Amino acid sequence: MTILPSPAVPLISGFAEVNQAQLYYEVMGAGYPLILIHAGIADRRMWDDQFTFLAQYHRVIRYDVRGFGNSRTVETGGVTYSDHQDLYSLLKFLGVDRAFLLGVSNGGRIALDFTLAYPSMVQALLPICSALGGYEFTDEATKQKDAAGDAALARGDIAQAVELNLQLWVDGPGRTPEQISPIVRERVREMLTQLCHRSEDTGERQPLDPAAITRLNEIYVPTLVIIGDQDVLDMLTIADLLAAGISRAEKVIMPHVAHLPNLEKPEEFNQIVLDFLNRFKGDLYRG
Repeated sequence: MTILPSPAVPLISGFAEVNQAQLYYEVMGAGYPLILIHAGIADRRMWDDQFTFLAQYHRVIRYDVRGFGNSRTVETGGVTYSDHQDLYSLLKFLGVDRAFLLGVSNGGRIALDFTLAYPSMVQALLPICSALGGYEFTDEATKQKDAAGDAALARGDIAQAVELNLQLWVDGPGRTPEQISPIVRERVREMLTQLCHRSEDTGERQPLDPAAITRLNEIYVPTLVIIGDQDVLDMLTIADLLAAGISRAEKVIMPHVAHLPNLEKPEEFNQIVLDFLNRFKGDLYRG
C-alpha cells in the first residue's frame, strides 16, 4: 500500500527554547511526523531537495542542531547539554510524541542516541552514512586529512579547512573534486564556511552513556541503513556494524556517492526513503 501525496501545508518556522539555546526549526506538510537531522558539516539546508518533496506525504520537521545554522546559544556559562535531549525537548515543544527519524552523519548519531534514550518515540530509524557514539576511527588517511582540516581552522585558514573537509566528506577518498558536481560542492562549502565563522560557546556536550556502539542490540525499531559506496572506510565499517547489530536493520548501498547521498543523488535517495516509509501505512496510527 502506498501513501498518497497530499497538498503541502505552508512552511511554519520558529525557535524552540531548549536548555539555554534557541533551536531553529521548520515544519512543512501534514501526516505522520518525519524528523530530518543534518550532518556535522552542514545545517538544515542540506535537506532542500527532500523537505518539500517529503512534505507531500508527511509532516516534515527539519532543524538546526545547537551550534549550527540559525540556532542560537542564549547562555553558555556552565551549560551542559546532549543533542538527543535537545531533540526530545524540540519534539515536545512541537507536540510530537512519535516520529520517523532520519539523520545523516552526525545527525545519524543523534538519531541513534535518541532511539536508545526514548525508544517509545521512534516509529522507524534511518541512519544515513551515520556516525556512531563510542566508535573510534581507525583509517589513517581519514584521520590525517581530518587533523589537517582542524589545524587549518586553528590557524585561521577557513578556506583551506573547508576545502579539506570537502575533499574528505563530499569527494570521498576515491574521487577528485573534478568528478563531483560543482553545485553540490558549493552548497556544502557555503554551509561549512558559515559554520567555521561561528565563535560562540555552545556549552559542554554530554555523550550518551553507555555509548550507542555497546547498545545496538537494544534498538528494536525497523531500521534502514543507507551508505554511499564512495564514503570513507570508517563510515562503511559503521554501516556494517549497524546492519549487523540492530535486529530489524537492513542496508542499502548507494553507488557513486560519498558521505552526503541526499545531495549527490536526491531523486534516487528520496525514492529509497519514501519506499521504506510507505511500508508503515497501516501501522502509523495504531496504539
